[in-house]
Amino acid sequence: MKKLYMKLCVLLELVVFKHSIFALPFLFVSMMVASNFQNDSVWFGFKVLILGIICAVSARNFAMAVNRFLDEDIDKDNPRCKQRPNLNGRIDRKSVFVFIVSNALIFILATYFINDLAFYLSFLILFILAAYSTFKRFSSLAHIVLGLCLGLASVAGSVIVLGEIKLYSLILCIGIMFWTAGFDLLYSIQDMEYDRIKKLHSIPAKFGIKTTLFLSAFFHFLAIVFWIWFAYEAKLSYISFIGIALCAIILFLEQLIVRKNFANIDKAFFTLNGYLSIVFFIFVWADLL
Repeated sequence: MKKLYMKLCVLLELVVFKHSIFALPFLFVSMMVASNFQNDSVWFGFKVLILGIICAVSARNFAMAVNRFLDEDIDKDNPRCKQRPNLNGRIDRKSVFVFIVSNALIFILATYFINDLAFYLSFLILFILAAYSTFKRFSSLAHIVLGLCLGLASVAGSVIVLGEIKLYSLILCIGIMFWTAGFDLLYSIQDMEYDRIKKLHSIPAKFGIKTTLFLSAFFHFLAIVFWIWFAYEAKLSYISFIGIALCAIILFLEQLIVRKNFANIDKAFFTLNGYLSIVFFIFVWADLL
């Protein structure tokens, strides 16, 4: 039992489980808005909450594990990745594969107990999540595809609660997509030279730092635009707009500290983006209350 527990801990380290915080607040935002449309209340019930969390966590575990599994040949010589459990011998490929299959099955099973649309879409979502890992081998759209993967959480929120895809969830999804792509561009600067050696198609490797910084800032600007549109479409009040304004300030600070010193990339990526998703959730929740 102890050995199994230790292996699970290593697998959770592999998928950086603590970073689930990036997507969960947006899932909850979408679910609260959907519930407010349905019954004029932010509370959607414990069953929906538990199934939603299971879906979000298992989908992210699946996506991250597939990424680590498929990218071993790319990551093995990258100094930044050398401490990952699958590269330093702490976990074997068979265990990672079993983890991938297990999370896929958990995700599909959870959607089965939600509604028909969630179940039917589960296979498409898993395909999109798995496809991300292949994109950087042939296309610079990998950053956008990663953003879409995270943004799907908002679409899931609408499907889980309402059994349909509402326009607000698509708008929120696009905002999340640009937000994620924007900070992923900054994060990818760290691997620019390595990506060039490996002939990968990241934007920093293909177009350089100046273009990367411009696109990152532009994507973050678009994220704010779509989040404002989302607030209008969801019929939210000034409280949510204040929250979006605070998110804009956080993104400005993120851009600023990275431009000041690339050594701040990790701080910008992990700390500020974690704060942003929580701020967004808190203000929409307060608004809907």
